[in-house]
Amino acid sequence: MSPLPDFYDDLDASFREAWRLLADGVEHGRSGFHLVTLASVAQGAPRLRTVVLRAAEGGPGILRFHCDRRSDKARELAAHPACALAAYDGPTKIQIRIEGRASLHTDDAVADAAWAASRPMSRVCYAAEPAPGTVLPAGDAYTLPDEETAALGGRPSFCVVRVEARRLDFLYLDRRGHRRAAWERDGSGWTGAWLAP
Repeated sequence: MSPLPDFYDDLDASFREAWRLLADGVEHGRSGFHLVTLASVAQGAPRLRTVVLRAAEGGPGILRFHCDRRSDKARELAAHPACALAAYDGPTKIQIRIEGRASLHTDDAVADAAWAASRPMSRVCYAAEPAPGTVLPAGDAYTLPDEETAALGGRPSFCVVRVEARRLDFLYLDRRGHRRAAWERDGSGWTGAWLAP
């Protein structure tokens, strides 16, 4: 039987592990924490979709992903900033859930820096026509520009979403006993406690 991880009965180590895994998800596309599920609110009902995690900073509790400012998710988050993110990684048997508030950045230094750091192939989807969610007469009735055209044409549709985490829930599954903890963030920092799994 494999040894228990160092964070197993260490609340502070569990918190560090959660943010380490999220940061690893930013850097590695095969990580279970690279593609996270976003929950937003639309007309009083929850909506889910997958987004690519682009940044995760534990100290300030900030996570970042990108979207098309013409999309439903951008409109939903602008109207109702409360949101949640969740991911589960099978190999590590860890689930991380985050609740927080989103802020959208389209025409500011945050968006400019993220756009400049984006790969050319990632910019193409922001120059697609028509806008995301538009009803099409056929599955292929949209256009994608080449990377050079997208570098200019995609920027007006590019949006950075920053989520300020207010709660983080960490669950580790092990047949010898699961471990679950949660932390709340206020003006003075994070406060955590063990929870029944």
